Amino acid sequence: MALRRIALRDFVIVRALELDFSSGFTVLTGETGAGKSILIDALQLALGNRADAGAVREGAERLDVSAEFDADPALAGWLDDGGFEGGDALLLRRTVDLQGRSRGWINGSPATATQLRELGDRLLDIHGQHAWQSLTRPEAVRGLLDAYAGVDTGALEGAWQVWRQATGALDTARSAQDSLQRERERLQWQVAEVAKLAPGEDEWEELSAAHSRISNAQALIDAAEGASNALEDDDGGALVALGRALTLLQNCEHIEPEFKALGEVLASSVAQASDAAHSLHSYLRQADTDPERLAELDERMGSWMSLARRYRRPPAELPALLAGWQAELKALDAQSDLDALERAEQSAQQAYLKEAKALAKARKQAAPKLSQAVTQAMQELGMKGGRFEVALQPLAQPGRAGLEEISFLVSGHAGSTPRSIGKVASGGELSRIALAIAVTTSELGAAQTLIFDEVDAGVGGAVAETVGRLMKQLGRDRQVLAVTHLPQVAACADHHLVVAKRQTAAKGQAAARTESSVAALDDEGRAQEVARMLGGERVSRTSLAHAREMLGQKTQAAAT
Repeated sequence: MALRRIALRDFVIVRALELDFSSGFTVLTGETGAGKSILIDALQLALGNRADAGAVREGAERLDVSAEFDADPALAGWLDDGGFEGGDALLLRRTVDLQGRSRGWINGSPATATQLRELGDRLLDIHGQHAWQSLTRPEAVRGLLDAYAGVDTGALEGAWQVWRQATGALDTARSAQDSLQRERERLQWQVAEVAKLAPGEDEWEELSAAHSRISNAQALIDAAEGASNALEDDDGGALVALGRALTLLQNCEHIEPEFKALGEVLASSVAQASDAAHSLHSYLRQADTDPERLAELDERMGSWMSLARRYRRPPAELPALLAGWQAELKALDAQSDLDALERAEQSAQQAYLKEAKALAKARKQAAPKLSQAVTQAMQELGMKGGRFEVALQPLAQPGRAGLEEISFLVSGHAGSTPRSIGKVASGGELSRIALAIAVTTSELGAAQTLIFDEVDAGVGGAVAETVGRLMKQLGRDRQVLAVTHLPQVAACADHHLVVAKRQTAAKGQAAARTESSVAALDDEGRAQEVARMLGGERVSRTSLAHAREMLGQKTQAAAT
């Protein structure tokens, strides 16, 4: 997820800029006021920070900032849920016009500032004197400790959800017992009434068919008798006529071969007509008007019709209606069983507490180790006697993330009481603490790009060399970008970018305008820039020799 590229257009004093980034440790230097922090501000804007019309370059209608990162498979689900396309890169873009109206995109699809901000939190951390992202967010502080402890909080989250659902079901049942009982009684009465009828699944169709046959029994008998007579009448019956025709053809088939095939057709017809006559005889032997059965059917169907009218449903839907009521009654019985709901809630609570206590134990064991490691790093950063402490405070009530509140406390020097990291007064101390934490936990965080905006403010000498060395160390695991004014830090970098400003004047302009540019330096350019940082605007032979010596030493140190 490293930052690949950033492109700016009409941002503050930048007309147009496209800049590629590499892995490792990169420094950004330049004269005071050249706009070293402009890139950081632009990057934050692309990642969802508040839009400001004042950032539009004078004379332009809108600014346009985009940042391209390496794609991360872990973000595929988030992108898919948000309706954004994936790919081999992740492109975030933001525009702001003179009225302060902002538009954003993720991989070419429109995105809200909230979505940009949420994605930005996963892509990079920005540390500076006034830009605290991860270390002031409780969830990030908790995640950092949990990562250091090597624990997975997924089981706790699942147990919390189950407990919340069980508690909600119990609370609902307790507050709705009266209404549940009334509804239960109503359903019991309705179920009992329809259950007396005991309607079968396909019974209504069978009753209707049987009733139709019996009520028309005489007409059916008359039809069967008429058909039987038409087939078997001795004088004009169909069977007699077919038999006569068959005999005539059979007598001449030795003369006309075609008569044989016709005779076979007639023989089949005679056989089928005889079968039909036989079936009619069987039907007539069993046929009966059966007035008693008809009365039974009338009574049964009347009961169906009565219940169907009462509940305003077609008769055929009565079996499904009964089944639905029985299911509702079963559910209400479960909701009314407070004892069972209480047992379920207690079981879910115990499962949650088991996970939460195991997590609390792991956090308690990891907290002093993390505290000691960061405290040790602080000593190297000019904060002798300073102390870092991971504080665990029990919560009044169990929470989604466990049984304790986690906070980072620091003291900048010996004898002072550790306070919340967000309340440390010195911006320089805050920056160095951030660096100490970042180095200690460099392999744990999710964000692969770390940006330090003048974290070396207020330091120098050996401490400055330590800052540079630690940043280079950090760059082995992550991509590190640092805005610095210290030559000792710049000399440790793997890559060096310099910011410069110049005066430009176009036709028709009353006065020249200031524009800022950024360029990557080669070895000689690095020596010149480090010499400028050492000795001021005029680069002397002494400062240039010193710069080359510093760069040479850092190169040798890196090789070893």
